[in-house]
Amino acid sequence: MDTELAKNLAAQRLETQLARAADIRKRSRTGAARGARLRLRTWQAARLARTHADLLADPKYAAAARFFLVDLYGPQDHVMNEEAILRVLPLMKKGLPASGLDSIADAIELDALSESLDADMALRVEGGAPYGEAYRQTGRRDDRLRQIELMRHLGVKLHALTKAPLIGLALKALRTPAQVGGFGDMHDFLERGYSAFRQAGDARAFVEIVARREEEISSGLFSGDDSPLMA
Repeated sequence: MDTELAKNLAAQRLETQLARAADIRKRSRTGAARGARLRLRTWQAARLARTHADLLADPKYAAAARFFLVDLYGPQDHVMNEEAILRVLPLMKKGLPASGLDSIADAIELDALSESLDADMALRVEGGAPYGEAYRQTGRRDDRLRQIELMRHLGVKLHALTKAPLIGLALKALRTPAQVGGFGDMHDFLERGYSAFRQAGDARAFVEIVARREEEISSGLFSGDDSPLMA
Protein backbone atom coordinates (compact mmCIF):
# COMPACT_ATOMS: atom_id res chain seq x y z
CA MET A 1 0.00 0.00 0.00
CA ASP A 2 1.19 3.51 -0.79
CA THR A 3 2.80 5.09 2.29
CA GLU A 4 0.72 8.27 2.12
CA LEU A 5 -2.49 6.30 1.63
CA ALA A 6 -1.62 4.10 4.61
CA LYS A 7 -1.04 7.18 6.75
CA ASN A 8 -4.32 8.76 5.63
CA LEU A 9 -6.27 5.59 6.44
CA ALA A 10 -4.60 5.33 9.84
CA ALA A 11 -5.36 9.00 10.53
CA GLN A 12 -9.03 8.51 9.57
CA ARG A 13 -9.31 5.57 11.94
CA LEU A 14 -7.66 7.62 14.67
CA GLU A 15 -10.19 10.44 14.18
CA THR A 16 -13.11 7.99 14.33
CA GLN A 17 -11.87 6.44 17.56
CA LEU A 18 -11.23 9.86 19.12
CA ALA A 19 -14.85 10.88 18.54
CA ARG A 20 -16.12 7.61 20.00
CA ALA A 21 -13.82 7.84 23.02
CA ALA A 22 -14.87 11.41 23.76
CA ASP A 23 -18.55 10.45 23.76
CA ILE A 24 -18.07 7.45 26.04
CA ARG A 25 -15.84 9.35 28.46
CA LYS A 26 -18.35 12.17 28.72
CA ARG A 27 -21.00 9.72 29.90
CA SER A 28 -18.86 7.54 32.17
CA ARG A 29 -16.73 10.07 34.05
CA THR A 30 -19.34 12.30 35.63
CA GLY A 31 -21.00 12.22 39.04
CA ALA A 32 -21.57 8.86 40.72
CA ALA A 33 -20.48 7.00 37.60
CA ARG A 34 -16.94 8.36 38.01
CA GLY A 35 -16.58 7.03 41.56
CA ALA A 36 -18.03 3.65 40.64
CA ARG A 37 -15.66 3.38 37.70
CA LEU A 38 -12.63 4.25 39.84
CA ARG A 39 -13.51 1.62 42.46
CA LEU A 40 -14.02 -1.02 39.79
CA ARG A 41 -10.76 -0.21 38.01
CA THR A 42 -8.84 -0.23 41.30
CA TRP A 43 -10.16 -3.74 42.00
CA GLN A 44 -9.36 -4.86 38.45
CA ALA A 45 -5.81 -3.51 38.68
CA ALA A 46 -5.23 -5.55 41.85
CA ARG A 47 -6.59 -8.70 40.17
CA LEU A 48 -4.37 -8.18 37.13
CA ALA A 49 -1.32 -7.71 39.38
CA ARG A 50 -2.09 -11.05 41.07
CA THR A 51 -2.69 -12.87 37.79
CA HIS A 52 0.51 -11.59 36.19
CA ALA A 53 2.71 -11.40 39.29
CA ASP A 54 5.34 -13.60 37.64
CA LEU A 55 5.69 -11.19 34.71
CA LEU A 56 5.94 -8.19 37.03
CA ALA A 57 8.76 -9.97 38.87
CA ASP A 58 10.64 -10.92 35.69
CA PRO A 59 13.46 -8.40 35.00
CA LYS A 60 13.01 -8.87 31.25
CA TYR A 61 9.25 -8.28 31.20
CA ALA A 62 8.66 -6.11 34.29
CA ALA A 63 8.55 -2.78 32.42
CA ALA A 64 6.24 -4.17 29.72
CA ALA A 65 4.01 -5.72 32.39
CA ARG A 66 3.76 -2.41 34.27
CA PHE A 67 2.91 -0.67 30.99
CA PHE A 68 0.04 -3.08 30.35
CA LEU A 69 -1.27 -3.17 33.90
CA VAL A 70 -0.87 0.54 34.70
CA ASP A 71 -1.15 2.37 31.38
CA LEU A 72 -3.73 0.15 29.69
CA TYR A 73 -5.76 -1.20 32.62
CA GLY A 74 -4.86 0.99 35.58
CA PRO A 75 -7.43 2.89 37.65
CA GLN A 76 -6.09 6.36 36.87
CA ASP A 77 -7.67 8.68 34.33
CA HIS A 78 -5.80 8.97 31.06
CA VAL A 79 -6.16 12.62 30.20
CA MET A 80 -6.73 12.67 26.46
CA ASN A 81 -7.44 16.01 24.85
CA GLU A 82 -9.22 14.94 21.67
CA GLU A 83 -9.32 18.45 20.22
CA ALA A 84 -5.59 18.91 20.77
CA ILE A 85 -4.75 15.56 19.16
CA LEU A 86 -6.86 16.41 16.12
CA ARG A 87 -5.20 19.82 15.90
CA VAL A 88 -1.72 18.35 15.71
CA LEU A 89 -2.65 15.30 13.64
CA PRO A 90 -0.93 16.74 10.53
CA LEU A 91 2.31 17.00 12.53
CA MET A 92 1.88 13.44 13.78
CA LYS A 93 1.35 12.23 10.20
CA LYS A 94 4.67 13.80 9.23
CA GLY A 95 6.61 12.53 12.23
CA LEU A 96 5.20 9.02 12.69
CA PRO A 97 4.85 6.06 10.32
CA ALA A 98 1.41 4.60 9.59
CA SER A 99 2.12 1.87 12.16
CA GLY A 100 2.67 4.56 14.80
CA LEU A 101 -0.64 6.24 13.98
CA ASP A 102 -2.33 2.83 14.05
CA SER A 103 -0.83 2.18 17.48
CA ILE A 104 -2.37 5.42 18.76
CA ALA A 105 -5.72 4.46 17.20
CA ASP A 106 -5.51 1.03 18.87
CA ALA A 107 -4.79 2.65 22.23
CA ILE A 108 -7.72 5.06 21.86
CA GLU A 109 -10.11 2.31 20.75
CA LEU A 110 -8.97 0.10 23.65
CA ASP A 111 -9.45 2.96 26.10
CA ALA A 112 -12.94 3.71 24.76
CA LEU A 113 -14.02 0.06 24.79
CA SER A 114 -12.68 -0.45 28.32
CA GLU A 115 -14.53 2.69 29.46
CA SER A 116 -17.77 1.39 27.96
CA LEU A 117 -17.44 -2.09 29.48
CA ASP A 118 -16.45 -0.68 32.86
CA ALA A 119 -19.40 1.73 32.86
CA ASP A 120 -21.81 -1.17 32.34
CA MET A 121 -20.12 -3.32 34.98
CA ALA A 122 -19.67 -0.58 37.58
CA LEU A 123 -23.43 -0.05 37.87
CA ARG A 124 -23.93 -3.74 38.65
CA VAL A 125 -21.04 -3.97 41.11
CA GLU A 126 -22.25 -0.84 42.90
CA GLY A 127 -25.68 -2.49 43.09
CA GLY A 128 -24.18 -5.34 45.10
CA ALA A 129 -23.44 -7.94 42.45
CA PRO A 130 -20.18 -9.90 42.91
CA TYR A 131 -17.60 -9.21 40.22
CA GLY A 132 -18.09 -12.50 38.39
CA GLU A 133 -21.85 -12.14 38.35
CA ALA A 134 -21.62 -8.52 37.23
CA TYR A 135 -19.29 -9.64 34.42
CA ARG A 136 -21.85 -12.19 33.22
CA GLN A 137 -24.78 -9.79 33.59
CA THR A 138 -22.96 -7.23 31.47
CA GLY A 139 -22.50 -9.80 28.71
CA ARG A 140 -20.97 -8.28 25.57
CA ARG A 141 -18.76 -11.31 25.03
CA ASP A 142 -17.66 -10.15 21.58
CA ASP A 143 -16.56 -6.83 23.07
CA ARG A 144 -14.54 -8.66 25.74
CA LEU A 145 -12.76 -10.64 23.04
CA ARG A 146 -12.20 -7.44 21.05
CA GLN A 147 -10.72 -5.79 24.14
CA ILE A 148 -8.15 -8.57 24.50
CA GLU A 149 -7.46 -8.63 20.77
CA LEU A 150 -6.83 -4.87 20.76
CA MET A 151 -4.37 -5.34 23.60
CA ARG A 152 -2.66 -8.06 21.57
CA HIS A 153 -2.57 -5.90 18.42
CA LEU A 154 -1.20 -2.92 20.32
CA GLY A 155 1.50 -5.01 21.93
CA VAL A 156 2.60 -6.53 18.62
CA LYS A 157 2.67 -3.09 16.97
CA LEU A 158 4.69 -1.59 19.79
CA HIS A 159 7.13 -4.49 19.45
CA ALA A 160 7.42 -3.78 15.71
CA LEU A 161 7.99 -0.08 16.36
CA THR A 162 10.98 -0.88 18.57
CA LYS A 163 12.60 -2.48 15.52
CA ALA A 164 12.13 0.60 13.31
CA PRO A 165 15.48 2.43 13.29
CA LEU A 166 14.11 5.99 13.32
CA ILE A 167 11.03 5.68 15.54
CA GLY A 168 12.92 6.54 18.72
CA LEU A 169 14.24 9.72 17.12
CA ALA A 170 10.76 10.58 15.80
CA LEU A 171 9.23 10.21 19.27
CA LYS A 172 11.98 12.36 20.75
CA ALA A 173 11.45 15.04 18.09
CA LEU A 174 7.71 15.12 18.82
CA ARG A 175 8.14 15.46 22.59
CA THR A 176 8.14 19.27 22.80
CA PRO A 177 5.41 19.81 20.15
CA ALA A 178 3.32 17.24 22.00
CA GLN A 179 3.61 19.08 25.31
CA VAL A 180 2.91 22.45 23.70
CA GLY A 181 0.08 21.09 21.57
CA GLY A 182 -1.79 19.46 24.44
CA PHE A 183 -1.33 15.78 23.62
CA GLY A 184 1.64 15.25 25.91
CA ASP A 185 -0.08 12.44 27.82
CA MET A 186 -0.62 10.43 24.66
CA HIS A 187 2.98 11.04 23.59
CA ASP A 188 4.26 10.00 27.03
CA PHE A 189 2.13 6.85 26.75
CA LEU A 190 3.81 5.96 23.45
CA GLU A 191 7.29 6.67 24.81
CA ARG A 192 6.68 4.50 27.88
CA GLY A 193 5.40 1.68 25.68
CA TYR A 194 8.31 2.02 23.28
CA SER A 195 10.86 1.99 26.10
CA ALA A 196 9.22 -0.94 27.90
CA PHE A 197 9.00 -3.07 24.79
CA ARG A 198 12.59 -2.35 23.77
CA GLN A 199 13.64 -3.66 27.16
CA ALA A 200 11.56 -6.82 26.69
CA GLY A 201 13.43 -7.89 23.56
CA ASP A 202 11.04 -10.09 21.59
CA ALA A 203 7.91 -8.83 23.34
CA ARG A 204 5.55 -10.94 21.24
CA ALA A 205 5.94 -13.88 23.63
CA PHE A 206 5.05 -11.61 26.56
CA VAL A 207 1.99 -10.23 24.76
CA GLU A 208 0.76 -13.72 23.96
CA ILE A 209 1.12 -14.88 27.57
CA VAL A 210 -1.00 -11.98 28.82
CA ALA A 211 -3.61 -12.32 26.06
CA ARG A 212 -4.06 -16.08 26.52
CA ARG A 213 -4.41 -15.78 30.28
CA GLU A 214 -7.03 -13.07 29.92
CA GLU A 215 -8.90 -15.07 27.26
CA GLU A 216 -8.99 -18.10 29.57
CA ILE A 217 -10.23 -16.01 32.49
CA SER A 218 -12.92 -14.37 30.36
CA SER A 219 -14.09 -17.72 29.01
CA GLY A 220 -14.17 -19.14 32.54
CA LEU A 221 -16.17 -16.20 33.89
CA PHE A 222 -18.80 -16.57 31.17
CA SER A 223 -18.98 -20.28 32.07
CA GLY A 224 -19.53 -19.48 35.76
CA ASP A 225 -15.99 -20.13 37.02
CA ASP A 226 -14.99 -17.25 39.31
CA SER A 227 -11.95 -19.00 40.83
CA PRO A 228 -9.34 -17.03 38.80
CA LEU A 229 -10.56 -13.85 40.48
CA MET A 230 -9.40 -15.17 43.84
CA ALA A 231 -6.00 -16.44 42.69
